[in-house]
Amino acid sequence: MSAAGAIAGRHALVTGGGSGVGRAVALVLAGAGINVTICGRREAALAEVARKHDRIFGIAADVTDEAEMASLYEKAEAARGPFDIVVANAGMSGSAPAHRTSLADWQRTLDVNLTGAFLTVKPALAGMAARKTGRIVFVASTAGLKGYPYVTAYVAAKHGVVGLMRALAAETAKSGVTVNAVCPGFVETEMLEESIRRIIEKTGRSAEEARTSLASTNPQGRFIQPEEVAAAVLWLCGDAARSITGQTISVSGGETW
Repeated sequence: MSAAGAIAGRHALVTGGGSGVGRAVALVLAGAGINVTICGRREAALAEVARKHDRIFGIAADVTDEAEMASLYEKAEAARGPFDIVVANAGMSGSAPAHRTSLADWQRTLDVNLTGAFLTVKPALAGMAARKTGRIVFVASTAGLKGYPYVTAYVAAKHGVVGLMRALAAETAKSGVTVNAVCPGFVETEMLEESIRRIIEKTGRSAEEARTSLASTNPQGRFIQPEEVAAAVLWLCGDAARSITGQTISVSGGETW
């Protein structure tokens, strides 16, 4: 049986599923025969992705709101069964020198990227442990493995996600549940375009110069494609990766390892 066939029929949650990496992950998982619940705050974006595959279902929810995530679990699991796979992908980024980063911006970045990741996976843990099976994948970043200037809050949050992953992997190792993180470099998504716009506004560089600067962090000299990240997530969800837990998978062209 193929890897895709082995996981067909399972139920996955993908947060931030309305765009970028989350959209790519949802489509790849659905293509492997997995029923996928995507969530995000923009209902129109979720509906657009859901129209692309009949195994994708959208539910609007804010990952920073514990009650909304509990409600999402209740609705989705009543309709399609317990989550076998949880992909905590939702995130956001901003940029400013550390001394100009407001407490509100710092807190919002941690709320979405770190607390949101925790609230995404927490409701799944007891059930997965009881069933002695489950896959949890955090979409972190190379910013969880190294430092970057002018994104202090984002780097701190993503380092937190990697720490959260390692702690959960240690807790669940004997239960049949695996917990891992995929850590992409700069991915060609809407978030990247926002970063490029900020560079243009703050430095006066051209769009081409900004893109070249960001792409140069990858030794391959290019941006990672969302589908490459999705392929790594799919592999971690399969039975062939049942011995892989507590790991950071760097999808970065050799920038980090």
